[in-house]
Amino acid sequence: MSAAHSAKPLKATARAGVGKGAARAIRRQGQVPAVIYGLGAPAQPVALDFNETKRLIYAGGFLSTLFEIDVDGKKTTVIPRDYQLDKVKDFPIHVDFLRVARGAKIEVEVPLHFVNEEAAPGLKNGGTLNIVHHKIALVVAADAIPDSVEVDVGNLEIGDSVHAETLKLPEGAEFGAIERDFTVVTVVPPTVSEAAETEAAS
Repeated sequence: MSAAHSAKPLKATARAGVGKGAARAIRRQGQVPAVIYGLGAPAQPVALDFNETKRLIYAGGFLSTLFEIDVDGKKTTVIPRDYQLDKVKDFPIHVDFLRVARGAKIEVEVPLHFVNEEAAPGLKNGGTLNIVHHKIALVVAADAIPDSVEVDVGNLEIGDSVHAETLKLPEGAEFGAIERDFTVVTVVPPTVSEAAETEAAS
């Protein structure tokens, strides 16, 4: 399980105009329109640097990263709640940020990190790791969001599976608003063609 990190700094500038026309104008200037909302305060339209925003989104874990957004000198702790990409070119065209109070708990999706595959007897015997869920929803303190949750598959035989309720969650973390007993990963037997190939090779 990876450690949590403090908020990452992110620069933004205030923007006055809202609506599609204003957003298009901002994009023409090499920026990404965004909005900061939550905590009972009015929504605040801002603009982000295009290249930096694209880099952060494609680096992974964007929606579970806490940011300290600096809007013309005023800093606010936020977490991205959604972003939109251009349907054709896949570059960012809008981001929504939620204001986060210090010490507040929030629900985030955290990646699952599968370990000890090389030790799993089921995989050694020709089985395949079938990952059903790559992420898990957790309720955690905003300043203690883990990078990932480990799933140890080292003891799995063919036909075995790991359920969410057996995962070791970070201290203070709880499951989000989902069923806890869903299957995270299973080891499935080889297909008929794979078995035939193994038999032919022996």
